[in-house]
Amino acid sequence: MTTLVAGIDSSTQSCKVVIRNAETGALVRFGQAPHPEGTEVHPDAWWDALQAAIAAAGGLDDVAAASVGGQQHGMVVLDAAGEVIRPALLWNDTRSAGAATDLIAELGEQLHGDAAAGPGAWSGAIGSVLVASLTVTKLRWLADHEPENAAKVAAVALPHDWLTWKLAGATSLDQLTTDRSDASGTGYFDAVANEYRRDLLGMALRRDAEHIVLPRVLGPAEEAGRGDEAAGLGHLVLGPGAGDNAAAALGLGMADGDVALSLGTSGVVSAVSEQQIDDPSGTVNGFADATGRFLALAVTLNGSRVLDAAARLLAVDHAGLAELALAAEPGAGGLTHIPYLEGERTPNLPKATGSLLGMSLSSMTRENLARAAVEGLLCGQADGLAAVTGLGVPVESIQLIGGAARSRAVQQIAPAILGRAVQVPEPGEYVADGAARQAAWVLAGGDAPPQWSASKAKTVEAEATPEVHQRYAERRGLVAERG
Repeated sequence: MTTLVAGIDSSTQSCKVVIRNAETGALVRFGQAPHPEGTEVHPDAWWDALQAAIAAAGGLDDVAAASVGGQQHGMVVLDAAGEVIRPALLWNDTRSAGAATDLIAELGEQLHGDAAAGPGAWSGAIGSVLVASLTVTKLRWLADHEPENAAKVAAVALPHDWLTWKLAGATSLDQLTTDRSDASGTGYFDAVANEYRRDLLGMALRRDAEHIVLPRVLGPAEEAGRGDEAAGLGHLVLGPGAGDNAAAALGLGMADGDVALSLGTSGVVSAVSEQQIDDPSGTVNGFADATGRFLALAVTLNGSRVLDAAARLLAVDHAGLAELALAAEPGAGGLTHIPYLEGERTPNLPKATGSLLGMSLSSMTRENLARAAVEGLLCGQADGLAAVTGLGVPVESIQLIGGAARSRAVQQIAPAILGRAVQVPEPGEYVADGAARQAAWVLAGGDAPPQWSASKAKTVEAEATPEVHQRYAERRGLVAERG
């Protein structure tokens, strides 16, 4: 009898569920449901979407195990009764930018008597320098702007933690679980020591954090519990889950030397490493992966929606945008798009806006506008790749994934901007696939996840255009000065 597993991707924009063969990884069923827009969402909306996606995937009655891959950093605060106190602040909510600046300075003063030492202090403590995305900054924002809600906080969870807890039908806060990958993005977890930093959590909330419940951190293949018996899911083994980037790395089967360039809502350059990354500049985050190793990440807030905005402006669909972009010459006639449409995280400019530079009578064509949008998106990722490689992380292959990776223009222009060949796997739901693979690992046990067949990938090469990225870097500096 075939054993089935479910992988869940609760992302910013939607919830996706894949049902796969536990031994081979073959796809059996799929379901999807949308999430509401915005950077502040009540977790109940995720739960409703999960139920709809499960139903669309044919249910879980014949599924043996499930794991949840989820958007990282989202702040889910619970009271003593396990009720959600307020809507969750998502990773792309930048209202806590000032809180990040304050916390960086405070730790520098506390440890070294010098606010300027703050970035190195945070990088050494948790592997990352704080930006508005990280959960700890959102907790400081809560303490300063909604002290009555901060006073009610009895537990703090992340989106995937909360969904796993709900799948189990749990009511006790002590039943909350998480994994290293998601915990490492909170800003109060040391992934090397595998322990929470309650002193940093308390600093953020401006109160003693010793009695605040934090999810138990599970190993890569450790069972998180069983499904809710009252909902008919008592047969379902629950995996520990993972942050979305770590789940995608597991879904892709990434090893040392592999880099994923994921163009979803955000743009993410990720690389698996054996050692924790320590980047005091804050450009690269040192998180944990879903297998017991580490994951170097350089993240931009602006990903596929750069292309969404350009397509909307030019009144075309994405295929039409790609056709326009490929009709223009490299460099878009001198036009450069700095796509900080929602602020930016890399570089850390949460209040910046986008710019279109180099406008002239000759450059202002529909084709050049489309090309500049694609080149601007990819130049941001080239910055991330340079930051990762600059820390000594090896790069042997680059896999281009995510919704925007389906664009013919993105595929053809990426190797020119990056100066390297790229691998484009078959379109897939890699976060959900990684969660499913983890669920199969929990069932099988052992020190390594099951070996599933890798998706076919095509290699795309192009003549390098370093002048495009160089001009982007020069003009990006002008925006940075204003931002």
